Amino acid sequence: WLHRDASLLVGGTTLGGSSAINFATAAPPPQAMFARHGIDLAPALGALRAELPLAPLPDSLVGPMAARMMAAARSLSLDWRKLDKMIRPAACRSGCWRCVYGCPYGAKWTARDFIDEACGAGAQLVDRARVLRVLVQDGRAAGIEVDLQGSVQTVSAPIVVLAGGGIGSPRILHASGLGPRRVPFFSDPVVAVMGTVDDIDGGAEVPMAAGLHLHDEGVALADLTLPQPMYAAFAAQVGRVDRLFAHRRTLSMMVKIRDEIGGSVGPRWVDKTLQASDRRKLAHGVGMAKAILREAGAHHIFKSWHFAAHPGGSVRIGHGVDADLQTPTPGLFVCDASVIPEPWGLPPTLTLLCLGKRLGAWLGANQGL
Repeated sequence: WLHRDASLLVGGTTLGGSSAINFATAAPPPQAMFARHGIDLAPALGALRAELPLAPLPDSLVGPMAARMMAAARSLSLDWRKLDKMIRPAACRSGCWRCVYGCPYGAKWTARDFIDEACGAGAQLVDRARVLRVLVQDGRAAGIEVDLQGSVQTVSAPIVVLAGGGIGSPRILHASGLGPRRVPFFSDPVVAVMGTVDDIDGGAEVPMAAGLHLHDEGVALADLTLPQPMYAAFAAQVGRVDRLFAHRRTLSMMVKIRDEIGGSVGPRWVDKTLQASDRRKLAHGVGMAKAILREAGAHHIFKSWHFAAHPGGSVRIGHGVDADLQTPTPGLFVCDASVIPEPWGLPPTLTLLCLGKRLGAWLGANQGL
């Protein structure tokens, strides 16, 4: 989606959602935030750590650009650390850049792994289907109406769990007459800060191998080596045609902020501009990134326009759903980034998995599933 300030909002509309195209970075859920809403995610987090590949990359898979930025940040006395990745190191390849395109080697964990497991246990997957609305009978969720390759069909079910994401789920609720026409949201704005070095010829490595999270400031930084087409698009967007062919020698760093909830998700459009506090956070993060890149020996430093990384908070716990993720319509639940209850600024995947595992246990205990 293109916002009125020319910023982009990106997302993955595919089986497995954005996990299929993300950078496989895992951040633990902020348990104090969820505790304020009566939710304990510690048991789910412990179970997931035992099930999933969750660990920093071994040094052999940290690329030369990430290593250069890590060394520069640490030389400035910054608490730059390796980040947990949802990657199977034995299957990962050094010099590969395909995380965001969908890992061809099976190294990156995605939600498709769970879908395969569910189908093996008897679940039925219907792909190429677009959910139109939730069906309600006698005040309860009774199924969904879907557009299946041009044919409108209904699927009956006593329990419906929406997982359409921060944009899709509020739209489905509105189309069903179960939610408002417009809802505010957060987007976790990101800026890429880039600079050229003369002694590295790379550009192909796992992004977000290491970084820094300043919780109080609402700012996060990480290395962000991008695929060449994405890098070229960012450079062209801000008029840096002189940098279009410098990809293999360019250090790229992500600056992400925890933005205020605002803007609007509507039935046909999405729009969110930066508030004054958001701009201050970005300026602080960009200043830090430029200092790190200069310490790393970079020149011709520039930054991209901001784009939205994690739309969510549009069906928030305490507003659109309760602590069990159930909407005011009995039998209808939402479990995706839209339910995150407060401004965010983190990779959401692991938190959403914790919420999903907790919801599954609740449904099993209370609904006999």
